[in-house]
Amino acid sequence: MSDPRTAAVYPGSFDPIHLGHVDIIHRALTIFPKVIVAVLENPEKRALLEMPVRVKLIRESLAGLAGVEVASFSGLLVDFLRSSGARVVLRGMRAVSDFEFEFQLSLFNRRLWADAETVFLTPNEEFVYLSSRVIREIWAFGGDVSSFVPAPVYAELTRRRSVASHRA
Repeated sequence: MSDPRTAAVYPGSFDPIHLGHVDIIHRALTIFPKVIVAVLENPEKRALLEMPVRVKLIRESLAGLAGVEVASFSGLLVDFLRSSGARVVLRGMRAVSDFEFEFQLSLFNRRLWADAETVFLTPNEEFVYLSSRVIREIWAFGGDVSSFVPAPVYAELTRRRSVASHRA
């Protein structure tokens, strides 16, 4: 169990993890000695990458980065917070348009567990436009996503494209 004052949870689908996510993790590690990347299994979403693959790719993408732990979860974020021993949620804010939704989520989390706090971090300007949804769309139409995702993610997507083209 983590010290709740020193660990922060960065939740998301990370389907796939991209360089904006990695940037937020690096920024968070300047504030918190431990960041738990919590990969959400959301049955409502049709994932590009299966949960075990996402977890593996995140671990590979963050290999050698001290203070990072990767875990998967389903259900309520506050339940994951309690079980991990953390009470801080990290959320990335790309634009003002993200604020209303993220603020509402933070209020719900605090209502569900009064100890939950949310810290909003902004990515480096070069990553503000990145989103997993847009990366999935570019990739689905055959576009090059190599400059948007970590090398292990790009390798996996390339492998999948190669397998798919051999089946066709």
